[in-house]
Amino acid sequence: MEHITLLLGIVIVTALVFDFTNGFHDTANAMATTISTGALKPKAAVALSASLNLVGAFLSVEVAKTISGGIIDEKGLRTEVIFAALVGAILWNLLTWLLGLPSSSSHALFGGLIGAAVMSAGWSSVNGSTVITKVLLPAVAAPLVAGLAATLATRITYRLGSRTDERHTAKGYRAGQIASAGLVSLAHGTNDAQKTMGIITLALVTGGVLAPGSNPPVWVITSAGLAIALGTYLGGWRIIRTMGRGLTELAPPQGFAAQTSAATAILASSHLGFSLSTTQVCSGAVMGAGLGRKGGVVRWSTASRMFAAWGLTLPAAGLVGAGAEFLTSRGTWGVVTTGVLLVAGSGLIWTLSRRRPVDQHNVNDPAADGGSEPAEPAGVVTTAIAAVAPPPVRGAVPAAADTEAAESTTSESAAAPDGGPTTPPAPAKPATV
Repeated sequence: MEHITLLLGIVIVTALVFDFTNGFHDTANAMATTISTGALKPKAAVALSASLNLVGAFLSVEVAKTISGGIIDEKGLRTEVIFAALVGAILWNLLTWLLGLPSSSSHALFGGLIGAAVMSAGWSSVNGSTVITKVLLPAVAAPLVAGLAATLATRITYRLGSRTDERHTAKGYRAGQIASAGLVSLAHGTNDAQKTMGIITLALVTGGVLAPGSNPPVWVITSAGLAIALGTYLGGWRIIRTMGRGLTELAPPQGFAAQTSAATAILASSHLGFSLSTTQVCSGAVMGAGLGRKGGVVRWSTASRMFAAWGLTLPAAGLVGAGAEFLTSRGTWGVVTTGVLLVAGSGLIWTLSRRRPVDQHNVNDPAADGGSEPAEPAGVVTTAIAAVAPPPVRGAVPAAADTEAAESTTSESAAAPDGGPTTPPAPAKPATV
């Protein structure tokens, strides 16, 4: 009994570590566009996101119930299986963070859980219908729905503002971006913090502390909310940089449309018990908003790497989870070995990340990764969609930094000491997101 109690404590701590990595891995979902367009300073953005993640954790438990009693059969499940699942999820989260890829923490958790359960009790331990209806189908549909909604919202926004100088509306759109980013953060806490609640509740059920089908206790909800909020505050700057300047170019109106569409999709799914990947929803919305503006270009090279990470997440985390379960099933020495490997792997990834650190000071610096992102020509898909989109607002200057640069150039040209012809300022570029 003492061994089970100790192991259960280790599993709970490991689950909270996963929740922490989920927080900094997914900060970009809410705040990448807000940071890149200058609507909020980086530290202020992650502080706001962390606070609303904590609040969101208390709004619903439907997703937690799906995980604790839906994906796998909890009868006869050993606590070691949950530990092995968390090992797979944490290592995949850290690896994709190191590479700056916005993969799904949710799918990493599901993959680790499924792989460990199959290794322990066979395929019969997995509820295939639940996995299909509440994990796989939403994973395919959600980014498409959010992307189409963001594309439509962006086109409507530009059409309604076609006769308005965006210089006069930029502040309003930035305020809207802050509000919509807060809504995404609230939705992220409502959806993603519940996944850790579900895992801890499942561990408590396997340890005999709770009855099957129980809701998460208040202390589980609170600890999961605090863990994801702390991770969010520290900020996953590598992934923020990818989503902030790697996928497409967004002006504040597009950022507002993308974030509002994503938040609506996530909040609706949370109350239905669908365990969506907020990363996939927000990435789809960002690309949709980029395509909604005429001339917008999606960087498909970056997007293709992201899609590959999405496809690999479930099987890769599943394989690691299965391997970890193979070790933990050997007894105490296997559990200890698995824990040592988790710590060693995490330490190695952190050490590698220090070779080229990214933080709030250089997250928007194009040369932070050793070179600027090369321009990518518009592809067939982008060209086809952009051709029927409304044109951008005439004279638009979407970012404050670009406005200042344009005014500075104009001022310097007008003050040419020789009184000769002046060189007109270069046209302002939209903020890269």
